[in-house]
Amino acid sequence: MRLALDATPLLGSRTGVAHFTLGALHALARRGDDELFGYALSWRGRSSLREVLPPGVTSGWSVPARPLLWAWARTNVVPVELILDLDEGVDVVHGTNFVVPPARRAARVVTIHDLTCVRYPHLCTRTSLRYPALIRRALATGAWVHTPSTAVADEVCDAFGADPERVRAVPHGIGHPDDAASAGEPGADPAAARATVAARTGCTRYVLALGTVEPRKDLPLLVRAWDRVAADDPDLALVIAGPDGWGAAELTGALESARHRDRVLRTGYVEGGVRAGLLAGATVFAFPSIYEGFGLPPLEAMAAGVPVVATAAGAVPEVCGDAARVVAVGDEEAFAAALAEVADDAATRSVLIGRGTARAASYTWERCVEGLTGLYRDARAAGVTAGRD
Repeated sequence: MRLALDATPLLGSRTGVAHFTLGALHALARRGDDELFGYALSWRGRSSLREVLPPGVTSGWSVPARPLLWAWARTNVVPVELILDLDEGVDVVHGTNFVVPPARRAARVVTIHDLTCVRYPHLCTRTSLRYPALIRRALATGAWVHTPSTAVADEVCDAFGADPERVRAVPHGIGHPDDAASAGEPGADPAAARATVAARTGCTRYVLALGTVEPRKDLPLLVRAWDRVAADDPDLALVIAGPDGWGAAELTGALESARHRDRVLRTGYVEGGVRAGLLAGATVFAFPSIYEGFGLPPLEAMAAGVPVVATAAGAVPEVCGDAARVVAVGDEEAFAAALAEVADDAATRSVLIGRGTARAASYTWERCVEGLTGLYRDARAAGVTAGRD
């Protein structure tokens, strides 16, 4: 097949969506069965698109996002064939981040990573609040849907009345060839990470949270829960790694109120070997989210041999299974108790590490791409059913 994928998430700091996009592109290219094209919805990124695409993926155009998102929520102007500037067109276009362009002939697939924009609009940015209209338009004009979990697939059908036969849950893989931040990749130095934390906090053990600071991640709850545990465990630090998103002021307020804030280390954005080392060196990985459509960081921690404490947020129970200690969303006391148990009880740690390693190993890019290509074939076979304006 001739496939076009939205590579916009690869521009800038690498988030979970970027991890999915890059991993899928790499795995598709490794298979060598399809002709691959990447495009971007970013005018500022037009000069760097070619540089971020994996070998074997041809660069298309980089186009301005704002006017096109407005138009695509209402019309079918500027189809993907125009963006790619290909006389032959493509068989399938895959919008990897909630938005898929209209098409003249190509079948269309859109990845919906979660439904925060519907379930928790107060936790969303203005850009994310555009997604419901774009999703409705895509469904009305014949797009198929990819989700990373059954939980999100069910939500899409419930919230938008989507045909379940055209909504496919295909889990992401973990790790990809050029990303040393993957837990098992060379470059991880847990001893160096522990030494850095010890130099900054005086502690040899630490709880790690990893990801962009935003309200949905509920890091203030983590600070309060860890602060309870820290009162009885003077050798346990808290490390929060990731860039500030919107709503970071709430985390700052929680840190200022923490009794043991001198043992908290904020690193900002980390990548490569530094990120991998922090993961591998952690005593416990904490994931206190309010809502998740998948849950990549816990799987990365499991692959690194680190036990996980998480909340039952969205798809997290589905993804983690019995390989993590999972407590109710928003339950600070239960989260603190779980942190204390996993940090201190050797038997609990051993069980979770063993289960986690096996669990993470099942999330491969080969499995992901097998599911995606099946979805592409079904979408192509169904033909273009878009109601053109």
